[in-house]
Amino acid sequence: MTYIPYLSTIITFAFVAAVFTRYRQRGGMHLLLWSVGLLFYGLGTLGEVLLSLTFNIFLVKIWYVAGAMLTAAWLGMGTVHLLIRKGRTAQILTWVLAAVSALALVIVLAAPTVSTAYNTALPASGQYKEIFARSGLTIALTILLNIYGTLTLVGGAIYSAILFWRKKILVNRMFGNILIAAGALSPAAGGTFLKAGLADALYASEFIGAILMFIGFMLATSGKPATQE
Repeated sequence: MTYIPYLSTIITFAFVAAVFTRYRQRGGMHLLLWSVGLLFYGLGTLGEVLLSLTFNIFLVKIWYVAGAMLTAAWLGMGTVHLLIRKGRTAQILTWVLAAVSALALVIVLAAPTVSTAYNTALPASGQYKEIFARSGLTIALTILLNIYGTLTLVGGAIYSAILFWRKKILVNRMFGNILIAAGALSPAAGGTFLKAGLADALYASEFIGAILMFIGFMLATSGKPATQE
């Protein structure tokens, strides 16, 4: 088992603590929701660490919900709150996402176990389909949550880039959002490596994702925004 998931977990949970501390000090719903998204990211990498040591069907399901379903969506929700400050659109979307997330957790935990033939030397990403049965609703929610996360993260990054570039202000937020989006989506690219049998490359993509999100967060929330010259 590679040591990289251990590093990813340590960095991510330290990152969660840093973002949540900033939220308590300065407020800002985007910080709170980024904390939630990062917590799910950390639960995903922690699940990989634990599943490399022992098999537990509950761990597999929590890993799936946190990593495969909720991480990108909640990070994207934070970006929505960062960019949309007026009206109740962001608040309504947050409550809808909370309800969908609760439904996702319930249906995955209730999913029947298909097999307990689990190899701790291999990533959970390549084995979960044989461990528990995913219903059509589970698959649909996984797709919808990831589409929402991708649209809000990448779409928010593109929107902020255009907005801040035109106004020539808050360039730090522009680059910060781009890095947060790239970091959150990095593990998705790692899935390609997994299919090629390169488990270490998958773990590396998760580690790189955590680093990119950390840098992005520091840029997006820096006290003195940089301006475009």
